[in-house]
Amino acid sequence: MTGVPSDLEIARAARIRPIEDIAAAAGVNAAALEQYGRYKAKIDPARLDAPPPHGKLVLVSAMSPTPAGEGKSTTTVGLADSLARAGHNVMIALREPSLGPVLGMKGGATGGGYSQVLPMDEINLHFTGDFHAITSANNALMALVDNHIYQGNALNIDPRRMTFKRVLDMNDRALREVVIGLGGPAQGVPRQDGFDITVASEIMAVFCLATDLADLRERLGRITFGYTYERVPVTVADLGVQGALALLLKEAVKPNLVQTIAGTPALVHGGPFANIAHGCNSLIATQTARRLADIVVTEAGFGADLGAEKFMDIKARIGGLAPSAVVVVATVRALKMQGGVAKDQLTRPDMAALEAGVENLRRHVHNVEKFGVTPVVAINRFATDTAEELDWLLAWCAAEGVPAAVADVWGRGGGGDGGDELAALVARALDAPGRFRHLYPLELSVEDKIRTIAQEIYGADGVDFSVPALKRLADIERNGWGGLPVCMAKTQYSFTDDATRLGAPKGFTIHVRDLLPKTGAGFIVALTGAVMTMPGLPAVPAALRMDVDPDGNPVGLT
Repeated sequence: MTGVPSDLEIARAARIRPIEDIAAAAGVNAAALEQYGRYKAKIDPARLDAPPPHGKLVLVSAMSPTPAGEGKSTTTVGLADSLARAGHNVMIALREPSLGPVLGMKGGATGGGYSQVLPMDEINLHFTGDFHAITSANNALMALVDNHIYQGNALNIDPRRMTFKRVLDMNDRALREVVIGLGGPAQGVPRQDGFDITVASEIMAVFCLATDLADLRERLGRITFGYTYERVPVTVADLGVQGALALLLKEAVKPNLVQTIAGTPALVHGGPFANIAHGCNSLIATQTARRLADIVVTEAGFGADLGAEKFMDIKARIGGLAPSAVVVVATVRALKMQGGVAKDQLTRPDMAALEAGVENLRRHVHNVEKFGVTPVVAINRFATDTAEELDWLLAWCAAEGVPAAVADVWGRGGGGDGGDELAALVARALDAPGRFRHLYPLELSVEDKIRTIAQEIYGADGVDFSVPALKRLADIERNGWGGLPVCMAKTQYSFTDDATRLGAPKGFTIHVRDLLPKTGAGFIVALTGAVMTMPGLPAVPAALRMDVDPDGNPVGLT
């Protein structure tokens, strides 16, 4: 592949249009547009001169991710560009990248090759400051809580039963467990604390599930950050600071407008992880896009067992949404890895491994069907794929009765013809009658909701609850939170809670070690296995290849 330009080189060579031109073409009136330089802007939905949400939703998900990479964001962008190329009025709705994975291992979240969102370097590094605002609001809350305790503790908060942590938009394992308030009475009240990554913050989830600024303020007030000595929940509203937190977020809550290489408008807003949170961009951005476009292509993080399930059962339920089509992204490389091939051997043809690994894709496809939607499989093409492998995979999809197409949107771009066949299949799916349904009713107990997800989506035999989790279940019912949906925190690499078990495992149990009520966001997080809410950096972080040239241009971003 010598001579193939990098994603950054492609992005820098692209012709990027002034953002006001993109906004005008998308139907954004001048009063609703707030520019952040030449190529980024925020949209104020309250000032938007557009009809109520009407656009049809295309949800892009994927098979279980592997280090080989599936290219879900790349496919999302390429598909939207191809739909626009076919004459459809299209807009993209994506999450914002977190600096943790950008500097760590996963890389950015703006697509790749000739299917990217621009300006990719600015989006991946700070963007319009939304994550800073969310981090600030989160940490302001905890500063106010600790100050309240120090100043006399009128709410009788038990420092030993705090359920909210400070956050940082970085992978920093050293901050998972800390002790604060040391150094004498003037430094506060000593207690054990810790940090989560910003994308795991409940304020991030609230930010992404709020319908407008007023709803955001109300949800912030409902956040439970701890308990009294009598084990009564204490909320942000009890502390009286929901207004201050909303003030810190009032500009951030407006969706960010950017563009693809092909000039398709994209809203990039919010960014909860899908393995430890609900993994979807903001509801405000999705609904704004649906006001402006006839088709909105959006994405849910990681595989369909995580991001797509949470989109269906949390975001769609809260927002009153129904996806009209679902795309499941797969690659020959990742399927061979799911079939037992080592990462350094994936470029070699191996039909036996491909046939074994396709069981992972089959389970994801069947899971999507459980929500009443027939999926379209997008085979994201890599240069090392052979014609025999691609033809076999297409034939397998046909035998399964699943529409499928090879998409070469990295190399040929959605603005070219790389995604035309996929776009045609998706357009056809959008015209099919909708039969969308949720996986479970809210009336089920929290325990039964978790068991339903584990058995129906993961293929588990059952669920094992730790003693602390069982105690938390009783607390949840006692406090009246049993009617909330469930957000599973689980490894993204496997249907199980063991990241090393690839493919489509059977005969396993999901182990729930704790339950975290997120009363502002409106869901219960179930922590399984060894999943961490503050990731660590890998042995060789991506930051080691990053730099800036003498002219201030970035080097080494992916």
